Amino acid sequence: MVEIDLPLPRLHPLMLAGTGSDVGKSVLAAALCRIFLQDGYHPAPFKAQNMALNSYATPEGLEIGRAQAVQAEAAGVPCHTDMNPLLLKPTSDQTAQVVLNGKPIGNRSAYEYFRTEGREELRREVNQAFDRLAARYNPVVMEGAGSISEINLKDTDLVNLPMARHAHADVILVADIDRGGVFASAYGSVALQTPEDRKRIKGIIVNKFRGDLRLFESGVKMMEEICGIPVLGVIPYYQDIYIEEEDSVELSLKQRKAVQGKVNVAVVLFRHLSNFTDFNMLEHDERVNLYYTNNVDDLMKADIILLPGSKSTIDDLYELRRNGVAQAILQARRNGATVMGICGGYQMMGQRIADPDGVEGSISQMPGLGLLPTETVIEGEKVTRQVRFAFLSSEEPTCTGYEIHMGRTSAVEGETLTPLARLENGETDGCVADRKCAGSYIHGILDNPEVIEWLLAPYAEKLDQPQLDYAAFKEEQYNKLADHVRKHLNMPLLYQILTQND
Repeated sequence: MVEIDLPLPRLHPLMLAGTGSDVGKSVLAAALCRIFLQDGYHPAPFKAQNMALNSYATPEGLEIGRAQAVQAEAAGVPCHTDMNPLLLKPTSDQTAQVVLNGKPIGNRSAYEYFRTEGREELRREVNQAFDRLAARYNPVVMEGAGSISEINLKDTDLVNLPMARHAHADVILVADIDRGGVFASAYGSVALQTPEDRKRIKGIIVNKFRGDLRLFESGVKMMEEICGIPVLGVIPYYQDIYIEEEDSVELSLKQRKAVQGKVNVAVVLFRHLSNFTDFNMLEHDERVNLYYTNNVDDLMKADIILLPGSKSTIDDLYELRRNGVAQAILQARRNGATVMGICGGYQMMGQRIADPDGVEGSISQMPGLGLLPTETVIEGEKVTRQVRFAFLSSEEPTCTGYEIHMGRTSAVEGETLTPLARLENGETDGCVADRKCAGSYIHGILDNPEVIEWLLAPYAEKLDQPQLDYAAFKEEQYNKLADHVRKHLNMPLLYQILTQND
């Protein structure tokens, strides 16, 4: 008997839409990307508009939201700007930098951005990005934003039901039971849609359930009755699976104190902290206790202090001086602690930062921490690129990372820099003052085992655990997440929904 491999059916695009923000859409999208990949499909993620400070550089050197880069990794495909054509990076409570197709097009206030004027141009851009993506992948796993029932924003909405209509997508509503009010939020989210959009909502996923699932069996039936659509699954809350999160709200769940017996690594908690995913590998390294803090006493207990990226570097540097954190960092350095900066943190470690064109705000110049013989000029043109580099004296460019920054850093007059890295294209990056003081523009530099071992080497007496294989760790987490969601999701019904004729 000859076995014939039949091509897999074309699946409808799938949108995960939320009853509110932070219901777990991003992680569920990553799970479904991995599940479809495991089942032989060629999936890709898509979010028309994302608001996040955690971003990533594509292989083409363009910028997208970090969540879509993570979802692409789960799907086993390179990330691309078509997966997140519109990225909003908040610069204050009222304004954000707008990144379109990977390139910044300026800052907008919330009022300017959400008014109807010019909205259709943005709609065309995100629709065209989806169309290009859908031509290459099967299926496209789409993610909505916030709540789909914000009826006051319906006319200007680019990312939820209007996007689903353009994509002819099946919509699955994600409701978070952990925050309470799950019946009202699910029913209201369905009831507030137009009849046309209501037909697109084909099912509900109840997320973040705690306790015995049998206790919610009657709740599933009730929800199906009042909403008129099936509940595809109730996904239990988990604490043993680690997937990169995109929102700074997740920082509230992270470790905040030094402990005995491990290398204590303190990440300075800036107000405008960005790309905290730079520290995920260290966070999961069993030799390390990594915590986020702006408490001066906790900083003084750290073996290593890391200055992260910032969306408003000068403003955060001003705040460090105001609240005493700058003085604590300098004192810790004098006491023998390691200090390392990444991107904005690297800029802060120099002698001064200048912003002559007001790119970041009204402060034109600010003295740096004086830890490195560098000075930085903030410039309007953003550098975004993936890089391969040789670390310190290494000859081969075996390390990888990415740059996303606005600014040029150079040696102050009369000084010579010792670079931290040499890029594959011959350029240099960063600066090393000594064994315990360095800075770099490269995000993801701490995902490289060679760099981690260099950083931890001065604390060898505390290193009694094996080195973490972070690439293998991430693959394990994606598979664990897929197994967890698959176990609690009615996948045969989902496939039926995604293949049936409307």
